[in-house]
Amino acid sequence: MREFIYYSKSAVTSGTFIKEDLMQAGRMDIAINVVISCFFLSHDIRKDVRLHLVFEGRPNPPVHIKIEYDKNLPISKKDVAGLIKRILFKCPREKGKVVNVFPGCFVEKKSLNELIEELDLQGKNIFLLDKNGEDIRNINLKGNEVFLIGDHEGFPHEKKPLLKRIDKISVSLKTLFASHVVVLIHNEIDRQSI
Repeated sequence: MREFIYYSKSAVTSGTFIKEDLMQAGRMDIAINVVISCFFLSHDIRKDVRLHLVFEGRPNPPVHIKIEYDKNLPISKKDVAGLIKRILFKCPREKGKVVNVFPGCFVEKKSLNELIEELDLQGKNIFLLDKNGEDIRNINLKGNEVFLIGDHEGFPHEKKPLLKRIDKISVSLKTLFASHVVVLIHNEIDRQSI
């Protein structure tokens, strides 16, 4: 299972705030591009992917959305925006409750720290994408990796203690769009036939 976490400090946490201009929704456009890059190929869909979206924008942070393969996942930006909007409307107010909004789509109140701790306890090998990290081509991928990707602003200062504990890898010497990072990770895993 290929597993990704996309973190955004500014992505909105209520469907009410998602309008036509997705950039005004805490750069929800970036999250939508990550969803599309995670799951879709030309004329096909990846069935072996799990994506975690962690949003900490206004008005009710944090929100954790988990998306897994479903044959009915929408592919257009507009449809993915509508999906995320509907998922956010169903987010429970209290922690500890997970809502299955659609097949393969879950939402709950969970922070990035809590998600990382949970995945670590499951024995996942978590990597933070960082242009100064170890080249992904020098790493022997085993299939239990989780790739943590930040939005255009990166990670806030209060996340630094958590991030120091995570191994850093790179897919490029340049800073790339989050959705491009996903595509390059998929390419490396495809090439290694994991």
